[in-house]
Amino acid sequence: MVFILLAGLYFNEWIFAGLFFLVTVLGIMEFYKITSSETCQPQSLFGVAAGALLYISIVMVHYLSLPSDNIEIIFLPFLLSIPIFFLPFIIEIYRKKPYPLTNIAFTILPVFYISLPLALLNMMNDPEAVHFTGFPAFLTGYFILTWCYDTGAYLYGKQFGRHKLFERISPKKTWEGTIAGSVIALLIATGLYFLVKDIHLVDWYALTFLVLIFGTFGDLVESLIKRSLSIKDSGSILPGHGGILDRFDTIFISAPFVFLYFLIRFL
Repeated sequence: MVFILLAGLYFNEWIFAGLFFLVTVLGIMEFYKITSSETCQPQSLFGVAAGALLYISIVMVHYLSLPSDNIEIIFLPFLLSIPIFFLPFIIEIYRKKPYPLTNIAFTILPVFYISLPLALLNMMNDPEAVHFTGFPAFLTGYFILTWCYDTGAYLYGKQFGRHKLFERISPKKTWEGTIAGSVIALLIATGLYFLVKDIHLVDWYALTFLVLIFGTFGDLVESLIKRSLSIKDSGSILPGHGGILDRFDTIFISAPFVFLYFLIRFL
């Protein structure tokens, strides 16, 4: 998956968009699978379609060469999608299912939790942004910092972790692992600056800060979801690594904040 992702960043933006479209659809389906029960029966088909539509609309606006200096065009897909998100309220009237408010809430939730953040990744895959050896530097750096932080925190915390970061939600996450992952991410950010000096060091450190703070919250949010459902993994689509939600949990929460910074600083 890492190879395909990097290949998409290097060769063609449509490969990148297609990869995360697949992740979006599978992620939403996985969310409905783990949340569906006798007391929660979301409108799965509608939710998958709405999430796919939101993702595609944002990607099409960005990649079809609409005026890049017209920033307000970015918000057009949100405006066009507004009526769609009111349809579950109407549909639920005719379903005759128990707990209609829960059904509506869980129908809409993954569209914003999964589809929107992954669509925003494409907004940072901008041909006019700074590139390094063919890769969009800021977006690629975001992925690298996320991977290194997650991996460093996991490996160090597993071996040397003693003090729990948030035991009520994630008993295995430790302060030692978090600090070690943070140090590694800061070192990687410094190295990225020496490789790509067109992006200031303060921007690399700001990106690292966003990854550390909101990536950690992303991990905790997904742990909260699994803990509330009494499950260990969100799925088994990735053997040995759990499901889509398990692998992309840090991105779901951090991507909107990283995109906002990218929008302010580079667009």
